[in-house]
Amino acid sequence: MRAHSQHVVRSASRVVVKVGSSSISGENSGQIALLVDALAEAHARGTEVVLVSSGAIAIGMPYLQLQERPTDLATQQAAASVGQNLLIFRYQERLDRYDIVAGQVLLTASDLDNATHRGNAQRAMERLMALRILPIVNENDTVATHEIRFGDNDRLAALVATLIGADLLVLLSDVDALYTCPPDVPGAARISHVAFGDPLAGMTFGATTVNGVGTGGASTKVTAARIAAQAGTAVLVTATGLVAEALRGDPVGTWFESSTAPSALRIS
Repeated sequence: MRAHSQHVVRSASRVVVKVGSSSISGENSGQIALLVDALAEAHARGTEVVLVSSGAIAIGMPYLQLQERPTDLATQQAAASVGQNLLIFRYQERLDRYDIVAGQVLLTASDLDNATHRGNAQRAMERLMALRILPIVNENDTVATHEIRFGDNDRLAALVATLIGADLLVLLSDVDALYTCPPDVPGAARISHVAFGDPLAGMTFGATTVNGVGTGGASTKVTAARIAAQAGTAVLVTATGLVAEALRGDPVGTWFESSTAPSALRIS
């Protein structure tokens, strides 16, 4: 089965990679360089790459003298407004050495609910990729409200992968794979492969806030993986530090098999 996953990764022509706030901010800000290097390596092979990146609020927080992620919507929006500019700048600064240009794509859940907006987003990303631009997608936190949020960028990444018909979705975090229960709990076992439709009965996946900046956890990755897999996109869940190995098809992380009969795009 691992040989099959390696073949899917190495033959993938269109890949979506998602990275969370805690992996690229604060003491982990240096991982942006590692991530970009891996994306550039895949890009050089001719792969069409889309990055879904959290981090705008986390990166904006120090400039608003905030020690913890704000809880009120207005301050979240203000932090995102400051941080999004800096986030794209940091990515582009590293991409310059590879002569790759980034294109910013900001979305709200209502954009993907609306057929016209969804079509516009799809055409924009298709054109960016055709021009060999690397789209960097994030939730448009500056205008999103609690009622129209995606909730987490794992779900956004799954919907983007579905929208553009990606062959592979790579969900990155601070943990090398999914485990049968939180990895710090005695008896936790690594899950290397999830067959399509496997309910993962008996597993315990928590939702967490990491280092006061990121939201999500294993449960959001499982949910996102199922959305993508149902639409025909294979999914790999692993650590940000293993992104280069993941994109080369090395045996890392947790692999979710995709449906052989992908469903139509459903945004809800």
